[in-house]
Amino acid sequence: MSGFIYPPESVYNLLPREETAPRKPPRYMSKFRPTVLQESKSTKDARRTMGPAEVELPSPEKFLKKRSKDPKPAGKAESSREARSCSARKPPVPARTDPPVMGLQTKRDFLKTVSAVPMKPQPTCVDSSKGHRQRLENSGLIPQYIRKKDYGEVPQYLQQRNEEEKMAQEEFRNFVKEQRAQGAMKQLSEEERTNILEGLKKNWDLLHHEYQGLSFVTDTMTKKARKTRLEKEMEQLKNDIQRMEKFRTIYVPKNQD
Repeated sequence: MSGFIYPPESVYNLLPREETAPRKPPRYMSKFRPTVLQESKSTKDARRTMGPAEVELPSPEKFLKKRSKDPKPAGKAESSREARSCSARKPPVPARTDPPVMGLQTKRDFLKTVSAVPMKPQPTCVDSSKGHRQRLENSGLIPQYIRKKDYGEVPQYLQQRNEEEKMAQEEFRNFVKEQRAQGAMKQLSEEERTNILEGLKKNWDLLHHEYQGLSFVTDTMTKKARKTRLEKEMEQLKNDIQRMEKFRTIYVPKNQD
């Protein structure tokens, strides 16, 4: 067999050798072991026992009787004891032929009791399946706001706002009158207003057609700027069209035709 090398022969290899076991490293011991042992001994329960606790067994003579744990009313027992201990009897019922006893007065007034109006129960509202109820006035089902003193009146802040709007309108009217008197403003006719409105709509259509032809992907700064410019111009034209359609009377300066 080519390539195989035999080990060198030696006489010492024939001598028996002692087998030595590999030495294991020392076991890891934590430096906190004494502290843990001391804490566990100090917190150990001193009353811990093995097996069931030694208690006195109940006596068979003290067995539980039927209904012995039911609550007993105190008044009933006392009244029965008093009735048994009472030896005096009540006077007999007067006969039919006996004259009535005069001068008796009762604590209640019979006329007031007869003529008194019976108390009406308060209306309540049950709001749960377990029977919880509350007064109907506090349930929110009865409108309480109609009982207010200022119900139906305009609030103070709305009155103040209406007065401010009236004052602003009056000031604007006075300003327009002054400008017209000075000849600095003129009123647009219906034909001019219609022509301006049609021109604004035509410009908006042209910008919208140009906006629809933009590229779907705006990956360059030029495309983004063009799209932003068209959106601003269309928004401005839209506001102008709405303003022209809303107001019929429009004043413009004479020097701006």
